[in-house]
Amino acid sequence: MTLNLTAHQARLLRTRAQLLASPTLKLTAGELLTNIFAVQAQNLGAAYQSMGVRSQGLTEAQLAHERQFDSEICWRWSLRGTLHLMTVEDARWFVPLMAEDLVAADRLRLKQLGYTDRLAEKAVDLVLHQIEQYGEQTREEIARLLKDNKLPFEGQATVHILFKAVWQAGVCPGADRGKKPTYTLFEKRYGAFKPRPRGEALAELVLRYLKAYSPARPQDFAVWSGVKISEVRSLWPGLQDQITEVEIEGAPNWMLNEQIHWVDELESQPPVLRLLPYFDTYLLGYANRELTIPKAFTSRVLKGGVIDAMVALDGWIIGTWKLTSRRGGLDLSVQYFEEQPKKLQPLIEAEAKNLSRFLEKTVTFKVGEP
Repeated sequence: MTLNLTAHQARLLRTRAQLLASPTLKLTAGELLTNIFAVQAQNLGAAYQSMGVRSQGLTEAQLAHERQFDSEICWRWSLRGTLHLMTVEDARWFVPLMAEDLVAADRLRLKQLGYTDRLAEKAVDLVLHQIEQYGEQTREEIARLLKDNKLPFEGQATVHILFKAVWQAGVCPGADRGKKPTYTLFEKRYGAFKPRPRGEALAELVLRYLKAYSPARPQDFAVWSGVKISEVRSLWPGLQDQITEVEIEGAPNWMLNEQIHWVDELESQPPVLRLLPYFDTYLLGYANRELTIPKAFTSRVLKGGVIDAMVALDGWIIGTWKLTSRRGGLDLSVQYFEEQPKKLQPLIEAEAKNLSRFLEKTVTFKVGEP
């Protein structure tokens, strides 16, 4: 018999899977990323906050240092070809899994930027030689290299050559030089890649996804990962001994077998309010956000491709928030969509305190009128 869940129960389960259900949780950066696989990191500050809201044992300065100098986590183009933070161990098998598809998908864009296949290969070889000869290189140095060799370098041309070098030739970000990121070789910095057979690697990716996003559907995984839905659907039946089908208000979803006991523990879970930074991974794991954001307020959160910083109560988005710099610290402003009970005030205060600890700055906050 299939287990039926309400939308509220599904949100509570997803909150737990996303490590958002326990405000006192303490994990290392590596442990956290192992649990949720990867954190969107187009903006590193927001990515660090995504990790900080999931573990009270981390600070922004610590994460910035570990990203640059530690051998456990790395910053790289990964899911959907976008920048994420993930563990080095996961990158070892994930990069070979996705490389061929992502290089092929970017081929047209390179042509639009003036690169034939031959010129693109030449550019990647030049980048590799430059790194091997002179060490870590900034994007500006790579752009100058392309210019000196009469190759396209303006606009997005350098970025897309770097993208090709990352996926095809094992280039990865290195330590910052001042405020500028540099690029080096993954194998030089972290050691060898460890490719797996495609079927085995995809099965591992599905199970890791469900660990962090259950309950969810094949189409949710496809959107999150960038794997074609046709391949995902052919893969799903082979995992039936490890996953269980549940229904969310009549729609089929799946959870790991080991997570099913969570359903019995939902009634004892206290209310959880979290301040999620913009582009938080909680909203990036599903094909749609109907279970997460009130329809009437979707435009307040999703703004022209940007996911705003959100106030989440038991996984339901009830408002937005922002930080403003001032002398001596930061001002935190919370804007609810609708009037909320005063009992939420201590929960907001606790989040503000955790944010202050994480950023190592004084944070004062106020709640605006809905």
